[in-house]
Amino acid sequence: MLTTPITAALVRGALDLEHTERGVLPHRLPPQARQQIPDGQLAMTEAQPSGVRLVFRTAATVVELDVIATKRVYLGAPPRPDGVYELLVDGRLAGRASVTEGDTLTIDMSTGSAESRPGPVRTLRFTGLPGEDKDVEIWLPHDEATRLVALRTDATVHSAQSSGRRTWLHHGSSISHGSNAATPTGTWPATAAALAGVDLINLGFGGSALLDPFTARAMRDTAADLISVKIGINLVNSDGMRLRVFGPAVHGFLDTIRDGHPTTPLLVVSPILCPIHEHTPGPCAFDPDGLREGKVLFTATGDPAEVKAGKLTLTTIRGELARIVKERSATDPNLSYLDGLDLYGEADHAELPLPDRLHPDAATHRLMGERFARLAFGGTWAS
Repeated sequence: MLTTPITAALVRGALDLEHTERGVLPHRLPPQARQQIPDGQLAMTEAQPSGVRLVFRTAATVVELDVIATKRVYLGAPPRPDGVYELLVDGRLAGRASVTEGDTLTIDMSTGSAESRPGPVRTLRFTGLPGEDKDVEIWLPHDEATRLVALRTDATVHSAQSSGRRTWLHHGSSISHGSNAATPTGTWPATAAALAGVDLINLGFGGSALLDPFTARAMRDTAADLISVKIGINLVNSDGMRLRVFGPAVHGFLDTIRDGHPTTPLLVVSPILCPIHEHTPGPCAFDPDGLREGKVLFTATGDPAEVKAGKLTLTTIRGELARIVKERSATDPNLSYLDGLDLYGEADHAELPLPDRLHPDAATHRLMGERFARLAFGGTWAS
């Protein structure tokens, strides 16, 4: 078996690789942005490699990858499933694997405290691959931080040639990150990217699509042919902003992106349906009755009467985003708007309800990805 160093030439979908004593840790935000992260939530999620994959060309029939996965344990909540690694050969799924051990991050949701414990290196092994030259992709778990320790194959590894495909840079919340998706290629952005034939950079951050300026600067400085930003749900469920601040913050976020991408097609996407927050502001909280029954359910704790005082709901945000895009598009013809209800609306909720009241399930991720491929990539934004 031949060992190939894991370098940026083999990794796509990450904005930085941190070389540590225990392996290479992909990051979805660059170092300068990470220095400004104000909380553990974003620090945790940006290191979860949603959309990140190893890509190389080889005639190998056996591929081994040594990893250290970070297993999250939430006190009082049901155990989380192990992250899934998917191997694709020339774009087609050829294998799936998981590791059951690794570092452990124990989180107390009642206090917000977290405790880390180091764990072992484990090996993923994929066999029976075709013996001729082929493009191989290993998609890392979308919601499980992974240190890449070693890559071994039974034939030489080469950097994959450029596919010539356009690069799609996307930013959003945990829904874009892939919460409740079953596999890394099953998140709605990965599904849409595969159907549209584009290369994905997914900056979906669970709980952290909060119009942070450092995220906008990261997008400004990242090469992309198409850009989309999905705005809304985290601003409501964090109760982190009022209507007076929201509009200028959206303008500032878009202005910063435009500083680096003045004419790149830019799509603003409003929130999908989430009944608990359609007319009720945040903050969002875990439903204690659900936790007592071993279920993770969310509930809105805000008062609808406070909407008049500027508290945000999803309905309010959709109206504001549509207005902002309409006004800006008068001088920015490459700016477009997509209503999130066209990706997942009331009729869809009747058939495919959100299992935890906040995040779509695997089938709904597929539905949203298919619709985004048709509505966005098939529309004027991507033409």
